[in-house]
Amino acid sequence: MAKEIINRVSNSALKTINLERYFPKDNLRCLDIKDYLYKELILKEKDFRAALKAHNWEQYRDTVLCVYCSADAIIPIWAYILVASHAQPIAKEVFKGREADYIKLAMHRMISNINPSDYQDERVIIKGCSQKPVPVSAYIDIVNLLRPVAQSIMFGEACSTVPIFKRPRKLI
Repeated sequence: MAKEIINRVSNSALKTINLERYFPKDNLRCLDIKDYLYKELILKEKDFRAALKAHNWEQYRDTVLCVYCSADAIIPIWAYILVASHAQPIAKEVFKGREADYIKLAMHRMISNINPSDYQDERVIIKGCSQKPVPVSAYIDIVNLLRPVAQSIMFGEACSTVPIFKRPRKLI
């Protein structure tokens, strides 16, 4: 007679956190100021203003616009503000930085909205494998949030975890 297979992981008291759930769902678009520089070195205000005025801002409708400069040039603050001024009525959000920087910030915002008391004295597994590029900073954010309240924190998959933190037992 075949022995019944029991899934001990699903029957355990472990709480699994999949950080992929907190990955931003927004459509991201990027604008590189390098494309507006004279010889990829100098930003000429008059030319920059004319280029922004002629730019098709509608392409950023309901997106997060990440604005950065990939050239090794000094970009004045007003240039980023001017881009934001043009994009703000159309884009969902204007962010100064690259797409990866925005993902880090967005995930930080989402993780900080987690109620740590939901994990009070719990054994937590932070899921390791994901289909999306979850930044390392998100893993650090979740540990910073849960370490004060969780009984233990592990990383990986339920079948093979790496211990990260375990609260010492209280002596009575």
